[in-house]
Amino acid sequence: MTRRFDAIVIGTGQAGPSLAARLTAAGKTVAVIERHLVGGTCVNTGCMPTKTLVASAYAAHLARRGSNFGIVTGDVRIDMARVHARSQKVSTDARDGNQSWLQSMQHCTLLFGHARLESARTVRVNEELLEAEQIFLNVGARVLVPNMPGIKDVPYFTNSSLLATDALPDHLVIIGGSYIGLEFAQIYRRFGSKVTVIEKGPRLIGREDPEVSDAIHAFLQAEAITVRTNADCIHLAPHQQGVAVGIDCSQGDPTVIGSHLLLAVGRRPNTDDLGLDKAGVDTDTRGYIRVNDRLETTAAGIWALGDCNGQGAFTHTSYNDYEIVADNLLNAANRKLTDRIPCYALYTDPPLGRVGKTETEARAAGHHVRIAHRPMTRVGRAVEKDETIGFMKLVVDADTDAILGGAFLGTSGDEAIHTVLDIMQTGGNATTLAHTMHIHPTVCELVPTLAGELKP
Repeated sequence: MTRRFDAIVIGTGQAGPSLAARLTAAGKTVAVIERHLVGGTCVNTGCMPTKTLVASAYAAHLARRGSNFGIVTGDVRIDMARVHARSQKVSTDARDGNQSWLQSMQHCTLLFGHARLESARTVRVNEELLEAEQIFLNVGARVLVPNMPGIKDVPYFTNSSLLATDALPDHLVIIGGSYIGLEFAQIYRRFGSKVTVIEKGPRLIGREDPEVSDAIHAFLQAEAITVRTNADCIHLAPHQQGVAVGIDCSQGDPTVIGSHLLLAVGRRPNTDDLGLDKAGVDTDTRGYIRVNDRLETTAAGIWALGDCNGQGAFTHTSYNDYEIVADNLLNAANRKLTDRIPCYALYTDPPLGRVGKTETEARAAGHHVRIAHRPMTRVGRAVEKDETIGFMKLVVDADTDAILGGAFLGTSGDEAIHTVLDIMQTGGNATTLAHTMHIHPTVCELVPTLAGELKP
C-alpha cells in the first residue's frame, strides 16, 4: 500500500523543517524523513556543539589573561567532562526542540529511516512506499575520509567523533588547515593539548587573501600551535605513542608523532545511497546534486537544498535555499540562487567575517579595485577589550563604487561584517556605507570610516 502526501522532505537540516512548516501552513500534507538525528549537521555535529566549545576555550584563554585586566587569577584547569556535557546539552536541547516542533505540526508526519527514491514521485522508507508530487532533498554532507596511505591502519577522529568524546588529547595532530581544522586546533590548544596542524597547500585557508592567511597563521603560532604547510606526501602509521604522520615538507621533522589524529580535509554529500538515478536526478563528479537557479534538480518536481547541492556548505545558505524555494512555490516569487551574496565566518579567536569577493578574486575577475585597510589596533572597541589582533579590509570597484567584498579579522569580525553585507544586499555602494551611522563604542562604527579611506 502506498501512502500519499502533497510533499516529501528528506532530511531535517536547516532547510527541511522550515520548509515543512511553510508547506503545512499552506494546507499541504507533508512527510518528513530523517535517517538519524533531527537537526542536521549544525545542531548535532557542527555549529552548535562546536561553537559551544569555542566559548569554553575562550573563557579559559581569557582567564589566563586576567592579569592584563588587573584581575588576579590562579591556575586555570579544564574539566573536560563538564565542557563536553555543556556542548552536548546545547546540541541535545536544540535537537529535541526541532523534533518536538516537527511532531507538533498539523498535516506533518515525521518518519525515521533510510529514504530511497524509487521514481521521481515515490520514496521508500524502511518497508513503506510514499508518493508525492513534490520531493525536497535536504540530506546534507558528511566528513570526507581521504584514501591516504595508512589510513586503514590507524585510529582517527572526525569532527563528529571528536565532539562525541570528552577525551583531552596529549598531542592532537590535525590534517587539514582550513576552517574546521583551525577552529579545533585553537579549541584544543586552549584546553591544554599540544596541537600540530598539517596542511598540504602552501598556506592555511588558501581561498583567503594571503594577508588573511598569514595573520591567522601568526596568531595560531603565537598560541604555540605548530603549523606545517607544503605537506605533499602525507602518510600514516601506528606508533606506540599513538600515530605517526609522515609529511614531505621543505623544513622541519618529516614525521610528526601525535597521541590522537583529527581528519579535517573536507566533506562529501550524502547522495550516494538515495537512488537518485531511479528518479532522473543528476549529480556532478563529486556527488553534489545539480540544481538550477531555483534549486530545481534535473528531475521535474524534485528540489535539492543545503549542503547536498554544492551551493554553499553553511547553515545560513541552507536556510536561504529554503527561503528561495518556499517563496517561489508559495508566493509566486522569482528568487534566484545567483542573487545570493557569499558570506561566512571562521570562528577562531579572533574570528574572521567574510563577504563577497576577496581582493585576489576581484582582481582576477578584471575589476579595478580600491582597497581600505585598518588594523584593529586603530579600533577603539578592540583596544578597550585588549583584543587588537587582526584588521578590517574593504574591496570596492574603482569604476562603479560597488562594494565587491570585505574581510574583518578581529574581535566581533563575524558580527561587524553584517554592516557591509546588509549594504550590499540592499544595493548600496561604498558611498552609502561611508554615510551610515553606528553606535559608539562598537567595532561596527569604524566601518563607515573604513569606507572613507579607500585607496587605489
